[in-house]
Amino acid sequence: MKDRYSFIAVFECEQDGVSIRFPDLPGCLPCADNIDEAIENAREALGLHLWGMEQDGELIPEPTPITKIRCADNCVPAVIDVFMPVFRDKLNNRFVKKTLSLPAWLADLADRDGVNCSKVFQNALMDYLGLRSAPNS
Repeated sequence: MKDRYSFIAVFECEQDGVSIRFPDLPGCLPCADNIDEAIENAREALGLHLWGMEQDGELIPEPTPITKIRCADNCVPAVIDVFMPVFRDKLNNRFVKKTLSLPAWLADLADRDGVNCSKVFQNALMDYLGLRSAPNS
C-alpha cells in the first residue's frame, strides 16, 4: 500500500460541464461544472476510489503513461496526484451508531443540562481503554 498515487484523468469538456474518467480505473467517473471544480472532484474521486480498492484488497494497477493516452478533440489528459494518508484518516475515522441504556432519570438530567451523551461516552470509553486520543487506523 503506497502513500502517494498519480493517475491520468481525461477531462471531457462540454457546454453543460466536464466529465472525467480515469482510463486505468473503470468506474471512477466524477464530473463537474467547470475545470477548476473538475480538478478538485477528480482528486477526491481518485482518493475515494483507491481507498475502496485498498479496503477490498484489490490490486491497484500501475498507471498508464500520459504519452499512451489517446483523447478526442474536446478532451484533455491531466496527471492527478493523491496523498492517501489524508483519505485514510478521514474515512477510517467514521462514526458508528451504538445503542446504550441509561436510567430515565439520568437521561432526563442530561437532556435538561444539554449534555452531549455521545461525546461523554466517547471520552469515558477512551479513558477506560487508556487512550489519550483517537488512534489513526
